[in-house]
Amino acid sequence: MSDLPRGWHITSLGKIGLIQSGVGFPNEAQGLTSGDYPVYKVGDVSRGVLQAKGNLKSANNYVSKETAASLKGYIFPSGSTLFAKIGEALKLNRRAFVLREGLADNNVMGYKAESGVSDRFIYHYLRTQDLAAFSRSTTVPSIRKGDVEELVVLLPPADEQTRIAAKLDELLAQVDILKARIDGIPALLKRFRQSVLAAAVSGRLTESREESDLPSGWQLVDFSSVIIDLRYGTAQKCDYNGGSIGVLRIPNIGENCINLNDLKFSDFSLNEINKLSLKKGDVLLIRSNGSVELVGKSAMVGPREEGLLFAGYLIRVRLNTEKVIPEYVNYWLKSPAVRQVIEMTARSTSGVNNINSEEIKSLIFTMPPLPEQSEIVRRVEQLFTFADQLEARVKAAQARIDRLTQSILAKAFCGELVPQDPNDEPASVLLERIKTQRAAAPKAKRGRRSAIAD
Repeated sequence: MSDLPRGWHITSLGKIGLIQSGVGFPNEAQGLTSGDYPVYKVGDVSRGVLQAKGNLKSANNYVSKETAASLKGYIFPSGSTLFAKIGEALKLNRRAFVLREGLADNNVMGYKAESGVSDRFIYHYLRTQDLAAFSRSTTVPSIRKGDVEELVVLLPPADEQTRIAAKLDELLAQVDILKARIDGIPALLKRFRQSVLAAAVSGRLTESREESDLPSGWQLVDFSSVIIDLRYGTAQKCDYNGGSIGVLRIPNIGENCINLNDLKFSDFSLNEINKLSLKKGDVLLIRSNGSVELVGKSAMVGPREEGLLFAGYLIRVRLNTEKVIPEYVNYWLKSPAVRQVIEMTARSTSGVNNINSEEIKSLIFTMPPLPEQSEIVRRVEQLFTFADQLEARVKAAQARIDRLTQSILAKAFCGELVPQDPNDEPASVLLERIKTQRAAAPKAKRGRRSAIAD
């Protein structure tokens, strides 16, 4: 107690407010997009988290006063903090601040502070609490009312609560703006990489040109003319402990390289090894997938992958290196114009999108002279390295912003965010007043605020 800031007091959530669960929301009552009361579900709470200041003032479902009365659900007033009580940790740790009073379904729980306690202070406090740690089940994680009521609160004087809440709103709004700007950078970098590839295969990366004609010495040829061998992979079953030879599959085709973290194995005949063994400079493509964006996704085989085999949903393209540089071909396959052709070719209404060997061979290949292919590869790699470095900085900045939010909240709830005022009424006096008011309140009216009473 002596370590607490002036006027603060230790209490629990249950002693300074009311916690309630939502009510069963039958299907026949759902579907209205307007009405007297919104009915907040877990999805609405999650959506509210993304709104400015976490405010929640609309829902996907509404009910009339009559339906609300028949459901006998608690009407969560403005100022309540809602959170999921069932679901994985991510959902259990989302908070939304109610601006428009309404019901909640039975997967949602809410808290409303007593008079004299700042609702906004409590909302921010609950953002610091890991409610998922109280989950009672491993199959469907859930939390109980009693666990939330027992959460310890270091309660400042009422006026200081208001100052803390206002300062948090101000600072965290600035953090949210910064976070939104930082979070937008990866999409910009993705567009930047696509622009680099588009420029690379049109000649604009190595020449100062605006016209659409190909540069001198460039050719448009059938992709088949630069291919030595094109082959589907093995249909043999593989497993993590299935044999001695690694087999690359769709999960191994990364954005910029081949990923060996999730490798399966099998044993093969000498004939299959000779036919399907990978060599440095081979290009692998995904030939079939439910997501059309993945069909035709390519990666080049490097020294690490030499000797591995590849599975049936992949195609190996072995190139004539007297005509092309494999790295250039890999970039060409990733360029926006080629991706558009591949996706249009592969798209299917059956749910499985596919591109076959003949369709790959018939792609129109943009072929610069070999020295220019080499220069293009050098410049693309240089620009991509720059983008990768910037992306790494963005990730580090995102992590720092997340830590900054937690640091601001931590300072707030240990009395370091705003100055104390010796003239503030101590929290102990407020707690005594709440205790007295509760003792005097009619028991039947505590714990439920029905729609009928309105």
